[in-house]
Amino acid sequence: MAIHFSGEFATPRTPEEVFEFLSDPNKFAPLLPDFQSMTMHDETHFTVKVKVGVGNIRGSAEIKMELAEKVKPLRAQYKGQGSAVGSQVTVSAGFDLHPNGDSTRVLWQGETSVFGKLASMAGGMLEPLGRKNIQKLIDGLQQALAEPVAKESQASSPVEAPGFSPANAETPDNAASAPAQETHGDHNA
Repeated sequence: MAIHFSGEFATPRTPEEVFEFLSDPNKFAPLLPDFQSMTMHDETHFTVKVKVGVGNIRGSAEIKMELAEKVKPLRAQYKGQGSAVGSQVTVSAGFDLHPNGDSTRVLWQGETSVFGKLASMAGGMLEPLGRKNIQKLIDGLQQALAEPVAKESQASSPVEAPGFSPANAETPDNAASAPAQETHGDHNA
């Protein structure tokens, strides 16, 4: 069973800043819904572990990921495959960046395919759950990229501190540079 998805959103960050965020697995992967852990193998290869739950079927998925395309500051694309609850899973997610005045338009698209026990047992529940999780990922990206990078910190430090997870944004740097605003909660806590 294949699930295709696509959409777009705008962020006040520059294409370079958005690209730096999206092309860094340490920033991107923790935004995955039900994220558990990640192991980096090199700059573009990593394994991510996420919780899986569809109806009474529970377990975890281990997906070997690759940052397959990295065209600064225009495009980042991830591809991966792995196993979950006795099933094979393949994923792809691409992000095309377009300058739009003082902001960046992010066009995103991808596909998830599930074959085996999970697909046959979960049936029609798999697609709505997949779409819900994709929306959680995009919501997390939008929240992480919602504020422009502070100009004074831009010259002396990276976009975010290493290991920073926007879903758990309780760092002193973030608190000082971003105005208080409503959050959607810690979905990765």
